[in-house]
Amino acid sequence: MSTPTALQRWFPILHWGRRYDRSLLTADGVAAVVVTLMLIPQSLAYALLAGLPAQAGLYASMAPLVLYALMGSSGTLAVGPAAVTSLMTAASVGAVAAQGSVAYTEAALMLALLSGAIMLVMGAARLGFLANFLSHPVISGFVSASGLLIAASQLKHLLGVPLHGENLLQLLPQLWHNLSSLHVPTSAMGLGALALLLLVRRLLKPGLKRLGVSAGAADLAAKAAPVAVLLLSIAFSAVWQLAEQGVRVVGTVPQGLPPLTLPGGSTDGWAASWALAQALWVPALLISLVGFVESVSVGQSLAAKRRERIDPDAELRALGLSNLGAGLSGGFPVTGGFSRSVVNFDAGARTPAAGIYTAVGLALAALFLTPWLFHLPQATLAATIMVAVLTLVDVGVFARTWRYAKADFIALLLTFGLTLAVGVEAGLIAGVSASVLLLLYRTSRPHIAVVGQVPGTEHYRNVLRHAVLEQPGILGLRVDESLYFANARFLEDTIAAQVAVRPGVRHVVLQCSAVNDIDASALESLETINARLQASGVQLHLSEVKGPVHDRLQRSHLLAQLSGQVFLTHHQAVQALTQVV
Repeated sequence: MSTPTALQRWFPILHWGRRYDRSLLTADGVAAVVVTLMLIPQSLAYALLAGLPAQAGLYASMAPLVLYALMGSSGTLAVGPAAVTSLMTAASVGAVAAQGSVAYTEAALMLALLSGAIMLVMGAARLGFLANFLSHPVISGFVSASGLLIAASQLKHLLGVPLHGENLLQLLPQLWHNLSSLHVPTSAMGLGALALLLLVRRLLKPGLKRLGVSAGAADLAAKAAPVAVLLLSIAFSAVWQLAEQGVRVVGTVPQGLPPLTLPGGSTDGWAASWALAQALWVPALLISLVGFVESVSVGQSLAAKRRERIDPDAELRALGLSNLGAGLSGGFPVTGGFSRSVVNFDAGARTPAAGIYTAVGLALAALFLTPWLFHLPQATLAATIMVAVLTLVDVGVFARTWRYAKADFIALLLTFGLTLAVGVEAGLIAGVSASVLLLLYRTSRPHIAVVGQVPGTEHYRNVLRHAVLEQPGILGLRVDESLYFANARFLEDTIAAQVAVRPGVRHVVLQCSAVNDIDASALESLETINARLQASGVQLHLSEVKGPVHDRLQRSHLLAQLSGQVFLTHHQAVQALTQVV
């Protein structure tokens, strides 16, 4: 396969589109049918979760899929509304506008536009690496807590109980006090749909296989089952006139394709839009980071199964364009959903064209099927959301993280607890802050080992872990971290302490095999260490300095002032200095 050009890296469709043939069309078309069936109830449910009209979910699932296909590097990532970003949308927009108002809808559009702009700028600047500051424990804690929070927030629709709040400390007391006002028909519909969806998820696929149905057909039936539950709920609601009994239904859903929406269209103009953008840019940044991390994680894991790769910066640009499309077509922030992407992959999607076909299917649904949604109970959509978010909660991550790294467990617990107790934004900000502080703490106190020779070899290992030989008068130290401003003073103190307890030392050899960078502050510290050792009659030597690090040191005064030498290997240093000692 030819190497993509610069233009093709920005628009991968120009690369994979050249080899598109009938076999790829068939595979992508089949996958699109499966994903469309899955997306119809999901998109409606996530619009409800975001506090928006049902049609916003359909709108947010069309243009973004087409736009992602132009710039996305993953052949199987399915872009659209997702549980966590929908919850974050509700929390962010609810802080600036009342749910159900025109201002609320416009704020959701602005949030999508801002997220898109942020992602596009980050992708153009190749800043995809910034998402690495969201550590896995923090993401796990945030997603698990968000799953529980989402489930709790849907109880008002599932049970017909009045609930308002952004965290469990607000929702659970209200639930307890308002249980007496539980609406029986709504609860029956919601709990019935929930039980049916859970049974279908657990029993339908293996049951069909036992009956002799092929694995592919059983899998397709299991994926399409939520649509069947949705249709059953609509029929039941229409026949029994549940709306007249107080069960809240979706109601009239506008029939047609997404409208073109521009900021400032129905508020006080561009000045109000600018003020709204200033209020929402921090939530937009957080949604961008979470959406990007989720998308790249899913995209990379699926690409690895086919020995393919994705470009994180291209994903940023593609997601940015997708969110701009959502904001300009009546939607809200979108990302690459886990469940949809896995279904897309399992159904055989080979290229992003599957997303285009899915968008066509959703457009047909918006044109011809929306009148059927009038009697759809909101309790059924709530049940759909609750079943979907069950997969987000990872209980085992707490025990695994505790056993492996106590510091990471603290970050995990902090993120999880604050997300549940305060809200999604507070939890995520605390998690990111904890990750950065832990990173600074770990790298500010790097592992520095006194090393000796493994007998009969040229290898040098930690004297506390191995039976090694030490040469009198020579102190070998291995620094297992790059040197920068946060650990420069720690290096000074450690070398001074080690030399102080070894009065016979005449040579200190700093093994730099694990040092990938030395910044200006660390360079100054090395110059200080060299001067102090030289004043006490001890020479400082360096060994196994990596090429790029050595090149930078040659542009400084350190090598000219160094009291000792720079050796290619640590063994050469010990051999040469043993003769001197």
